[in-house]
Amino acid sequence: MIYPIIRNTLFLLPPETAHKVSMQGLHFAAALPFGKQLLAGNFQYKGSDLSKELFGLTFPNPVGLGAGFDKNAEHLDVLELLGFGFVEIGTVTPKAQAGNPTPRLFRIPSQKALINRMGFNNDGVEAIAKRLKIRKEKSNSSLIIGGNIGKNKVTENSDAWKDYCTNFLGLEEVVDYFVVNVSSPNTPGLRELQEKESLRKIFSELQNINKNNKPILLKIAPDLETAALDDIISLTQEVKIDGLVSSNTTLDRSLLNENNLAAATEFGAGGLSGQPLLEKSNQVLRYLHKGIGNSLPIIASGGIFKGADAQSKMDAGANLVQIWTGFIYEGPGMVKNICTHLSNHK
Repeated sequence: MIYPIIRNTLFLLPPETAHKVSMQGLHFAAALPFGKQLLAGNFQYKGSDLSKELFGLTFPNPVGLGAGFDKNAEHLDVLELLGFGFVEIGTVTPKAQAGNPTPRLFRIPSQKALINRMGFNNDGVEAIAKRLKIRKEKSNSSLIIGGNIGKNKVTENSDAWKDYCTNFLGLEEVVDYFVVNVSSPNTPGLRELQEKESLRKIFSELQNINKNNKPILLKIAPDLETAALDDIISLTQEVKIDGLVSSNTTLDRSLLNENNLAAATEFGAGGLSGQPLLEKSNQVLRYLHKGIGNSLPIIASGGIFKGADAQSKMDAGANLVQIWTGFIYEGPGMVKNICTHLSNHK
């Protein structure tokens, strides 16, 4: 009930600063006497009726946190207290990189949206793997962790597969599944890797080193033409792709109303996320599900704020959902609220 006040206060700060402050606040709350119990008691969905078996993993509930929120795997313990069924770290690259110049994250509050051009800023695979290994040794956590992997900005597309393999080998022992990210609009040329032959090369090389059969999923953009979606559907029958994540942020500014379109133009380049993306991402999701049926699990993201939004993803063919922008606007009670809705509408 008090989150709107907290959110409005945080929104007085630049977005990246607000993110750091809010996460520091959660860590502080968790460190207080009975803090962990209070967070878990207030925000975790306690029912077991939403548990799902996918990729050989048991998800306690179908609501996850998308990549880009906890890029460097620094906040997994407090995010687990908030009830997420799974958390995707990254995007991770082989070498640490600073990402694009700031400012690079912008709010559009009237449409509950964000625009970002972060540019895969992260600590690099070695540092992140070390952090995850230490956590794994110290914790008996059962939180499912996905590793979202990408290429460094300086890596040529012809060598991109090498970056994905480096990330895979570095994270293999500390994450539960992988997501190949070729759909961010914020690394020059990256989306070209969504072409069929590029994807074939990346997934063939990854599966060649995947001795322990770790699930490897593909994350796609919501801006792909039908022919490109058909190529992806076809590719899932030719090489081993364990699932899809649909979808990333969009470059489509027509989803914004006229007033916000002018503001977005001032913000400049970047991917749009949040409430305006819901129907566009659902259209892509429905098309993919129609093409692959139930042969391949789909994690759906894009525009989820309420339980009904998550339900629309499930109705369109999703097996799991991911939130991100909605979490910024709706606050820590969001996971429990969505799970309660999904449980009541089973």
